[in-house]
Amino acid sequence: MAADIVEMVEDLTGKLTALAWALFLLSWSIGWTLRGSPIPSSKVKRVGNSLIEDSMWAALWLALGTTVFAVIVKLAGIVSEVLIGGG
Repeated sequence: MAADIVEMVEDLTGKLTALAWALFLLSWSIGWTLRGSPIPSSKVKRVGNSLIEDSMWAALWLALGTTVFAVIVKLAGIVSEVLIGGG
C-alpha cells in the first residue's frame, strides 16, 4: 500500500513538473515572438517583454518547486521503506 502511494506521488510530480515546464516554454516563446515582431506598436513589444520577464520568474519558481518535489518524493520513499521493512 505504501509503495502505491509513493508511485502515485512520483507519477503526479513528474506530470505536473512536465506540464509546468511546457507552459514556461510556451510563454517564453510567445514573449520573444511578440518582442521581435515587426509590428510597429510599442504596446505589443511591452507585452512581449512582460511575458519574457514573467516566464523567467516562473522558471526560477519551477526550479525551486521541482527541488522541493524531489525532496518530498525522496522522503516518501524513505518512509515507505521504513513502513514496509519495519512491518
